[in-house]
Amino acid sequence: MYRIGTGYDIHKLSEGRDLIIGGVKITHEKGLMGHSDADVLIHAIIDAMLGALALSDIGTLFPDTDKKYKNADSAVLLKKVYELVQARKYTIENLDSNIIAQRPKMMPYIPKMREKLCEILNIEENRISIKAKTNEKMDAVGQELAIEANAVILLKKI
Repeated sequence: MYRIGTGYDIHKLSEGRDLIIGGVKITHEKGLMGHSDADVLIHAIIDAMLGALALSDIGTLFPDTDKKYKNADSAVLLKKVYELVQARKYTIENLDSNIIAQRPKMMPYIPKMREKLCEILNIEENRISIKAKTNEKMDAVGQELAIEANAVILLKKI
């Protein structure tokens, strides 16, 4: 049996914050605003996993009203969600994702992101795809006000 899930996230860029995407700290003058570390890629992946399992979304599982998730490391949250996947006897067949940012360029960081995600999810690199896109200077992302990500995941029953 297979289950497919999609995930999406967007966060506003803000001064005084680290930019962390895919579990990797990226050199940039702004970071993403959020209750946790605001890692848009990992948040999209979490929502894809939860959607595939019909378990709601990241905000329900890790609410921003709960102080214990303030500045939380999204990689830790992803690991917890992956444990839910495993507990339901599923494995990840593949993960496909996009990071949409006008700046900074994501391509130099993608190998480290894939490595980090492989480590957390205990899967081979050939099961993870991360692509970088811009919005051609249109909308909030294109005007460098925000960064967004989306993900699709295919889970297979063990």
